[in-house]
Amino acid sequence: MGWLADSLDSIRTLQIRHVLTQVVSLGMIVTSALIIWKGLMCVTGSESPVVVVLSGSMEPGFKRGDILFLHMSTDPIRAGEIVVFNVDGREIPIVHRVHERQDTGEVDILTKGDNNFGDDRLLYAHGQLWLQRHHIMGRAVGFLPYVGWVTIIMTEKPIIKYLLIGALGLLVITSKE
Repeated sequence: MGWLADSLDSIRTLQIRHVLTQVVSLGMIVTSALIIWKGLMCVTGSESPVVVVLSGSMEPGFKRGDILFLHMSTDPIRAGEIVVFNVDGREIPIVHRVHERQDTGEVDILTKGDNNFGDDRLLYAHGQLWLQRHHIMGRAVGFLPYVGWVTIIMTEKPIIKYLLIGALGLLVITSKE
């Protein structure tokens, strides 16, 4: 309890001007992160330049908690590439490999998880048999193993996320510089 009491005493002794300066600094950090994210979106051409693998469907290639870096280009999507796609009616994007490609005027793609027995038609919207280009968020161009576990833990245990955000905010506000 000593650390918390010291932090509260530190807050009480601060002048209002210093507290406002720290709050503005925290706002600038958050704004900078958003600007960096939007910049990455422009550079990569993907609406989500970084995603976390949330399931074991791509093992052994990618494990749960791996972070994938995405890029979207105008090059044709080929069978064997790993893509991230959104399905109508689902919020969470899916990371799977292009299993089959069909050219019928518009490119149609069928995906499958490396660790799954069948293709993804059961995951697609009702009556949908193929993915079109507008469903694809990006192609995997690199990854960092296990780093995404931080995101998974904060999503599955929201109390940890709130404690971490609160501790970081308190640290910024109570810092003396």
